[in-house]
Amino acid sequence: MTLIKSISGIRGTIGGQPGGALTPPDLVKFTAAYATWLRRGQTDAARLKVVVGRDARVSGAMVDHLVCGTLMSCGVDVVNAGLATTPTVEMAVVWEKAHGGIILTASHNPGQWNALKLLNRHGEFLNADEGKLLLQIADSGDFHFTDVDALGTYTSCDDAIDKHVETVCNCLHLRREPHVDAIDKHVEAVCNYPLVDVDAIYKAGFKVVVDAVNSVGGLAIPRLLRALGVQTVEMYCEPTGHFPHNPEPLPEHLTGIAARVVAEGADCGIAVDPDVDRLALVCENGDMFGEEYTLVAVADYVLARRKGNTVSNLSSSRALRDVTEQHGGQYFASAVGEVNVVQQMKACGAVIGGEGNGGVIVPDLHYGRDALIGAALFLSHLAHKKTTASALRATYPPYFISKNKVELKPGIDMAALLQKVKQGYANNRITDIDGVRIDFDDAKQWVHIRSSNTEPIIRIYAEAQTPAAAAALAGEVKNFLSK
Repeated sequence: MTLIKSISGIRGTIGGQPGGALTPPDLVKFTAAYATWLRRGQTDAARLKVVVGRDARVSGAMVDHLVCGTLMSCGVDVVNAGLATTPTVEMAVVWEKAHGGIILTASHNPGQWNALKLLNRHGEFLNADEGKLLLQIADSGDFHFTDVDALGTYTSCDDAIDKHVETVCNCLHLRREPHVDAIDKHVEAVCNYPLVDVDAIYKAGFKVVVDAVNSVGGLAIPRLLRALGVQTVEMYCEPTGHFPHNPEPLPEHLTGIAARVVAEGADCGIAVDPDVDRLALVCENGDMFGEEYTLVAVADYVLARRKGNTVSNLSSSRALRDVTEQHGGQYFASAVGEVNVVQQMKACGAVIGGEGNGGVIVPDLHYGRDALIGAALFLSHLAHKKTTASALRATYPPYFISKNKVELKPGIDMAALLQKVKQGYANNRITDIDGVRIDFDDAKQWVHIRSSNTEPIIRIYAEAQTPAAAAALAGEVKNFLSK
């Protein structure tokens, strides 16, 4: 059993002993600590309001009841968005003028996991200092449950995804389905975004296969595609929470959608993780577009129309830097984690950013990874280029990343391990804002070693210009660490 506390939230496996997994006492403790943290930031006596939404995993309803009840017991008014994507809840915090939000999702982790992703009043993740204070509150137990006359209220707002969809569609007066929920509002926001060319997508007559791993992407992505006039073939789009394959959208988990794209004669495939903040694309010939290149392609489209800077994290492909510089912009790297990317984007005024795991952040929509806006901008790009997905992919610099995991054994001295790496590779360019990244002399190869924010593992990522070179580089570092 596992419980991980990081900038990615409070994440753990369901069941087991309190303090060692995500058990009911832990859910109550961290939710109450969050409510206490929110109240400390208020300068008046106004009631607090928090938006709660969840993905479709099996433990979701249980976790939802405990979290919402705890918030109410702390005197917080709950607006429940129900089944909703992570970016939908982020946007709903702003729509509802709430003080914060909690997303109940373990993102790409398998079904035995769940998590509390905690948001501020801007619908953005807590930063490191805010998270540290919240954990101190949780450890101290210094929170208060209100008496019966001051209990929080509970209202349902299951129209968040509708808001996302509606914002996208209204500017073009597209016809929408009669029921409006949070996902529709999310879709609308995407369709209304100025760089989403609904007319061009509609005229292109695209056919797209969708794999949503039986989670909330099955509610959101097909609805968005229909709003864009795209013929949609659905795979695993029933939000049962029973994942038909490993939910992390990596190539080895996407063989089913790859075969289906070819069989259907589709223009591409769209795969998302359970909470829909990561977007993986499949080319018309069944090849992977590459999750690292989701952001690269979207950035290429955006930068051709809106000059500016870009940001991705240290574990993301160099290809984004190359494309950014081709458009006359400047590329910046951040530590891994959405909140770190967002902070760097704000600091450098980036017009597009994200992470190489398929996460796209478009700041003037909202500061959060969002597979819906990523998909709409990619299809706009493909429609304008009038080419195939595989041909578009071939226009980008050829880099290959070898992504490796090593079990983080109890008692390991991570600081000493990283210091050993820094000393062993001291003749190269070292970046140590998040683990250790080594950039080699030709600047076309790098290795990044860090402990994961979401799993009890060490990640070793290496990039080079061939798969063999990337794998060899990662193997060299792994051997060095084992000595």
